[in-house]
Amino acid sequence: MDIEHSPAISAEEDRARIINRLRRLEGQIRGLQSMIESGKECDAVLTQVMAAKSALNQVGLHIIGHSMKNCLAQEDATRDEIVDEALKVFLKYANCVR
Repeated sequence: MDIEHSPAISAEEDRARIINRLRRLEGQIRGLQSMIESGKECDAVLTQVMAAKSALNQVGLHIIGHSMKNCLAQEDATRDEIVDEALKVFLKYANCVR
């Protein structure tokens, strides 16, 4: 494998993983719609809501990881700038999750 092409492959693999996770999540949401339409019990519906919420959080964390890898790959930035940028990305997501 050519080192020059590794980042593109990695980015494409990350993108494919994220898309697959989102497609599974889309299926979960459709399942939730069906559960509500068919009058399933609240406990069962809420269990699936929590599972979908967790799956979406995992997508967010995967995207954060990808973003942090990109921050660390910046050769023209200082270490402090890289850390600041990585923290900014993480905190932006963490404030959203509350």
